[in-house]
Amino acid sequence: MATVTGGDVVPTDAYPRKGSIVSNREKNVNEEDGATTSADNLLEALGFQPELTRNRSTWQVAFMSFVLASIPYGLATTLYYPIIGGGPVTIIWGWLGVSLIILCVAISLGEITSVYPTAGGVYYQTFMLSPAWCRRVAAWICGWAYVAGNITITLAVNFGTTLFFVACVNVFESEPGVGVFQAEKYQVFLIFLAITFLTNAISSLGNRWLPILDTFAIFWTFAGLISLVVCVLAIAKNGRHDAKFVFTEFAPQSGWVDGWSFMIGLLHAGYATSSTGMIISMCEEVRQPSTQVPKAMVGTIVLNTICGLIFLIPLVFVIPDLSMLAALASGQPLPTIVLSAIGSPGGTIGLLIPLMVLAILCGVGCTTASSRATWAFARDGAIPGSQWWKVVNTKLDVPLNAMMLCMVVEILLALIYFGSTAAFNAFSGAGVIFLTVSYAVPIAVNLFGGRKHLAAGVYDFGIFGVACNVIALAWSLLAVPLFCMPSFIPTTLEYMNYASVVFVGFTIISATWYLVWGRKHYQGPPTHEDAALEQRRASIAASYK
Repeated sequence: MATVTGGDVVPTDAYPRKGSIVSNREKNVNEEDGATTSADNLLEALGFQPELTRNRSTWQVAFMSFVLASIPYGLATTLYYPIIGGGPVTIIWGWLGVSLIILCVAISLGEITSVYPTAGGVYYQTFMLSPAWCRRVAAWICGWAYVAGNITITLAVNFGTTLFFVACVNVFESEPGVGVFQAEKYQVFLIFLAITFLTNAISSLGNRWLPILDTFAIFWTFAGLISLVVCVLAIAKNGRHDAKFVFTEFAPQSGWVDGWSFMIGLLHAGYATSSTGMIISMCEEVRQPSTQVPKAMVGTIVLNTICGLIFLIPLVFVIPDLSMLAALASGQPLPTIVLSAIGSPGGTIGLLIPLMVLAILCGVGCTTASSRATWAFARDGAIPGSQWWKVVNTKLDVPLNAMMLCMVVEILLALIYFGSTAAFNAFSGAGVIFLTVSYAVPIAVNLFGGRKHLAAGVYDFGIFGVACNVIALAWSLLAVPLFCMPSFIPTTLEYMNYASVVFVGFTIISATWYLVWGRKHYQGPPTHEDAALEQRRASIAASYK
């Protein structure tokens, strides 16, 4: 067993084995310093100078990964889609099926991240894995998809939180069936602005405390989840369905043919798991990114799958009339489901408060990850005005300019809501599409390149890894057209899914900037001599084993 410090392998015998409390503390500090130094050395070997503080442990990066998905909140805000897509079967089995697929995506990305752990994430990985003749274009496409996905998912989270808050308030009724707050579009937009400003303020001003906040979120989530499921099952004012209904009832209401209707409902699970690779952007703030980040990605998917089933199955047991839920103007059925089971607006809002707090924490996590992804892409000159967006605020220890750029883009995109009340569908759908594409590109070039680069990493799952790669790519080919579809037919301009418009818009901006500037000037991320890089990466990877 050895610890890497300053690029040299030092036997752990050099540290005190026994003795005073002070000696043990010194040993822990030395080990942490050694891990941080080796991570910084690896980053330098990959071509970058360390600029951010490595203040996250394995557990803390896992907690942040959990907060990015924010199960059960992520499942709550999109529950409308599986309800109209097929009801109980789509809710339960759709979640389980997509979770298993995303586990394959996480394993595939984890293998690659163990070799290339940088804040550039899948973008940098694509450049390093691609053949020389196409690496610039491939990295450009992946990078823009990754940044756009981070931004639109963050937008979807904050906008979904807005709609969820309004629906929660309206469990109190001015008269039967009429909530106390019939929010106009401008009011919804103002609430969205307030939530967006809040999440950006917490992320930028409280960066040093974010690991503590993520840890708090774990315990808060499980306390709230247990309270919710126990109460709705125990009280169940309007009775409970039998197990046959919960696990076999299929009642599509989308207007699509049955099979495609089920697929449309998968946006629910796809959205909740779309953040899988966003945690890679935190690699430069983690002490041992080659091992910590892959473990966090895979472990969080397993935890989220279990947590999601614990959340969804009790709700389906007490779910009220599906047609009534599908007709809700708010598009947020969870408050209505809980109110139906509890029977008291006060009790309902009490059980929903944990999810409301988790919603804000999810927004903070997504804001943090999106700012790092944008900063890393700007660092290589791939975004117009990169000289501004690649700056790190040394006082706050965050890429503040990149964070503000993301916030402005999110606010401008949110204006779509004034033209379409189905804007949330566009934001969530576009976010899933962009991130799915960005994950697929490095997985594809790794697979078709023979997976040779994994020999220098910590994780290589061999034939099992190949199978995971194939499943991940098959899902990508399905998800892109699927999540551009309207949720139901026939549809109108107001209820059309504008995810394709957002997707095409970012694609046009990306292509235009490449033709105007990137084709001649963009060289991709910095790299060192290949042989030296391979030797350095292998040496550091060996120290983690």
